[in-house]
Amino acid sequence: MRYLFALALGVLGCAVLIGLGIWQVQRLHWKQAMLAQIEARISAAPGGLPAPGAPERKYTPVRVEGRTTGQEILVLTGRKGVGPGYEVISAFETGGRRVLVDRGFVPDADRATPRPATPLTVTGNLHWPEETDRYTPPPDLRTGIWFARDTRAMAEALGTEPVLIVARRVEGDAQGVSPVPLGTEGIPNDHLGYAITWFSLAAVWAGMTAFLIWRIRRQQT
Repeated sequence: MRYLFALALGVLGCAVLIGLGIWQVQRLHWKQAMLAQIEARISAAPGGLPAPGAPERKYTPVRVEGRTTGQEILVLTGRKGVGPGYEVISAFETGGRRVLVDRGFVPDADRATPRPATPLTVTGNLHWPEETDRYTPPPDLRTGIWFARDTRAMAEALGTEPVLIVARRVEGDAQGVSPVPLGTEGIPNDHLGYAITWFSLAAVWAGMTAFLIWRIRRQQT
């Protein structure tokens, strides 16, 4: 009886753990397909800015001509191999509209460098980043330094539409700002690691079950 109970428990435990591993493999394939779709959308041929009130579609590629207004927000960030710095979010006028443009990165040493109004042609992607949570400090409105991108709050602060273009390429006077194009690098895809963990646990469970059965059989002899 003990032998059968240990066997049933082992089979059930292995089945559950292997099932979880298979589920993570399925999630891995789903995530890979999703990332491929995002990459394809990001790299597609750019079009014009969607009309006001159009549905928000992340990563839509656009190309706009206009000029910055000199108004900007600096979002604290950093880059590997460079160090701390800021993401420059500028108010941008194009075709009678005012939107936000994430022009890219400036190192901390260039924070105070003047960036007056300048004509630019920006090719990039629409984005509505979700970077804030309850632990995010409020922006320092005196210095214009923010600690996360919040499209609607930044639009309210700069008097623009809640539309953010993340620059991929900038034509004109970049004023020392280096574009940081959108990509899928920041989207987590840990499902392979989870699958390996579940399958490893299944192997351990099977080994422990075999050892337990061996001990039961040895005691019975």
